[in-house]
Amino acid sequence: MIKDTRPYRLGLVSTLLVALVTLSPRPTPLALGGDRPDIDQARLERTRTTIRMLDDLYKGAVVAVTANYVTEQAETPAAAVAKQIFDHMKSKGWHAARLVDATGKPKNKANLPQTEFERTAVAKLRAGATYYEEIAEVDGKPVLRAATVVPAVMQQCVICHGRKQGSLLGAIIYEVPIR
Repeated sequence: MIKDTRPYRLGLVSTLLVALVTLSPRPTPLALGGDRPDIDQARLERTRTTIRMLDDLYKGAVVAVTANYVTEQAETPAAAVAKQIFDHMKSKGWHAARLVDATGKPKNKANLPQTEFERTAVAKLRAGATYYEEIAEVDGKPVLRAATVVPAVMQQCVICHGRKQGSLLGAIIYEVPIR
């Protein structure tokens, strides 16, 4: 008789999601150029809250996909699925998000930091920050750019990336309109 492992897997996923959300630090903004008097602070706080929600959602999804579907390094990594979701959200006009390597040895060179913001953010995260942000403009409209840590949280992360559990793998970079 084959034993049904779904309850065990669901329990594991639930535990990992709770740990990820509970242990995810709440950002202390480190803004470039300080406060901008031209940006309504209530709108900025709503945008920060949106980024926290997206961060919990995306990281929770990666953990859930990995825990339920990735058992070997040869299988599609959850990060590839996350990139598809990021592309989908951008194509719908919601926001931009991308994974950026912080190890210096990415699985894909396209994941290296590409902009000045990404390079600065990765340097801050490597120095111990868990969140970094700046207010910028895109097409004359304000956006909040934010970077959040992506640590190795599961054994599958360790196996694929060759880093110890808890170590910094990269960042999710967000660019969200301030509305």
